[in-house]
Amino acid sequence: MPVTSPEQPSARPRLGRNIVALGVVSFFTDVSSEMIYPLLPVFLTATLGASAGFVGVIEGTAESVSALLKLASGWWSDRVKVRKPFVFTGYLIASLMRPLIAIAQSAGQVLAIRVGDRVGKGLRNAPRDALITDSVDPAIRGRAFGFERAWDNAGAMVGPLIAFALLQWAGLTLRYVFWLAIIPGAIAVAVVIWGVNEVPKSETRSGAAVDLSQPMGARFWACMAVIFVFTLGNSTDAFLLLRARQLGVPLALMPIIWAMLNGVKTLTNTPGGALSDRVGRKPTLVIGWLLYAAVYLAFGRASQQWHAWALFAVYGLYFGFCEGAERALVSDVVPGTRRGTAFGWYNLAIGLGALPASLIFGLIWDRVSPAAAFSVGASLALAAAVGIAVVAPGRRAAIGG
Repeated sequence: MPVTSPEQPSARPRLGRNIVALGVVSFFTDVSSEMIYPLLPVFLTATLGASAGFVGVIEGTAESVSALLKLASGWWSDRVKVRKPFVFTGYLIASLMRPLIAIAQSAGQVLAIRVGDRVGKGLRNAPRDALITDSVDPAIRGRAFGFERAWDNAGAMVGPLIAFALLQWAGLTLRYVFWLAIIPGAIAVAVVIWGVNEVPKSETRSGAAVDLSQPMGARFWACMAVIFVFTLGNSTDAFLLLRARQLGVPLALMPIIWAMLNGVKTLTNTPGGALSDRVGRKPTLVIGWLLYAAVYLAFGRASQQWHAWALFAVYGLYFGFCEGAERALVSDVVPGTRRGTAFGWYNLAIGLGALPASLIFGLIWDRVSPAAAFSVGASLALAAAVGIAVVAPGRRAAIGG
C-alpha cells in the first residue's frame, strides 16, 4: 500500500486503499447486521415465544463472548505479526452465521447463532483497528478511524430501511429478510479478500521490532479506566428509543428516527476524527462527552415529541466527535508493537461496562424515574470528561507513532 515517504514531508497524507476498503467492508457488514438486529426482539418474542428476559440473556451472552475474544485476537495478532487473517476469518464467520437465524426454530438456536456471529466480531475488531493504525500516517489517525466509523454508521442507517422496504413494500416475511442479509455480508467478505492488504511490519509506522514484553504504560491504563467510567453511564440506546415513544414519537416513525441518528453519525464521523488530528484527542473527547451529558440531561427533562427528534440529532454529534477520536487515542498511547492488544483491552473495557450500565440505568428508571436515570448517565459522562482532560496526552505527547 502506498505510504507517505519521510523524504516528502510536504505531501498531504492520504487514507489509502486499506482504509477505503475497510470502510466499505464495515458498510456492507452493518447493512447485513441491521437488516436483522432491529427485528430480532420481535422475531424472538412473537414468532419463537421467547420471554423478554431471555432476549436479554441472548444479547448479554453474545456481547460478553465478543468482548473476551477481542482481547485474545488483538494479542494474538501482535504475536504472529499479521492482521488480515483475523479480519477475514471474523467477517466470514459472522456473514455465514447471521442469516441462519432464518431457519431457527427455538430461542436456544438463536442464542447459538448470535454467539457465533459475535465470535466473528470478536475475532476481527481489534486486529482490524490495529490494521487501520498500521496503514496510515499518524497525522491522520483520527480521520482514518472517523472515516471507517462513518461507513459503518451509513450501513446502520441503510440496513433497517432495506428491511422496512422488504417487509412493507415487497411483502416478505421476517425469515426471507434474514436470508437476504447474506448478500451484503458476502460482498463484505469479498472486499476483505481483494481489497485489504496486510501491512508488512517493515512498513508500519512504529518502525520497531515486535516485543510483546513491552509494557502498555500507565497512561494507557489511566485512559482505559476513564473510558470504562464513561461506559458505565453509556447505557443501551434502546432506552432513548423508549423515551422517544414516551414523548409521542409514533411507532411507525421509530425506524426513521433511528435512521436519522445514524445519518448524523455518518456525516460527522470523518470531520470529528479529523478535528482530533488538528486540535488533539483530549479537547475533542471532552467536547463530545460534554455533549453526551447535555443530551442525557435534556432527555430526562424533555416533554414534547419534537424534543426527541432534536435530541437524537444532537446525540449523533457526540458519536462524530468521539468514535474516531477514542480509537485514535488508543493508538497514540501505546507502543506500536502492542496495538492489537491495546484495542483488545479497549473493546473489553467497553464490553464489560455496557452490561452493568444498562442494568443500572433500567433499575433507576423503574424504581426512581427516567429523569433520574438520565441524570446518572450524564453525571458519569461529566466525570469522564474531567478524567480524560487529566490523563490524556497533549497533542505532541503520543508514543504510538
